[in-house]
Amino acid sequence: MRLFFIIMAFVFGALAPTQAGVNLRLKGFVGDPVLAALISFGVGMLVLFAYSVIMRTPVPAAASVLKGPWWIWTGGIMGAFFVAAAVIVAPVLGAGTMMCWMVAGQMVASILLDHYGVIGYAVREATPGRIAGALLVIVGAVLIEKF
Repeated sequence: MRLFFIIMAFVFGALAPTQAGVNLRLKGFVGDPVLAALISFGVGMLVLFAYSVIMRTPVPAAASVLKGPWWIWTGGIMGAFFVAAAVIVAPVLGAGTMMCWMVAGQMVASILLDHYGVIGYAVREATPGRIAGALLVIVGAVLIEKF
C-alpha cells in the first residue's frame, strides 16, 4: 500500500511543473501572474466544489471549524503564493531549475517540520541520513541550474 502512495506522490509531483507551465500560458492571455493564479484557483475551487457535491461530503458546523487554531486558514494563502510564484519564476529559471529549487525548499522545510513535529506532523528525527538526502537535493538543484 505504501508503494501506491509513493507512486501517487510522484505522479502528482510531476503535475507541479505542468501546472506552472499551464498557468504561465494563462498569464500570457490575461496579462498578470496573480490574475492567472486567481483563475487557476477559481477553476480548482469549482472542481473541488463539484467533487464535494457529487460525493455528498458533509459540511461541518461553522462552530466546529472555528475551534481550530488560527493558522489552519493559512494553507490557501501559501497555495496562492506558491502558484503565483511559479508563474513568475518559471519563465526566468525554466521548469527544471524552478522545480529543483522548489523541491529543495520543500525538503528543508519538511525535515524541520518532521523533526519538531509541528502543525500535526509526527516527530521524525532529522537524522544525518535525512539531512544528507536534503543536501543531495540541493546539490542536484545546483547541477540542474549549472548544466
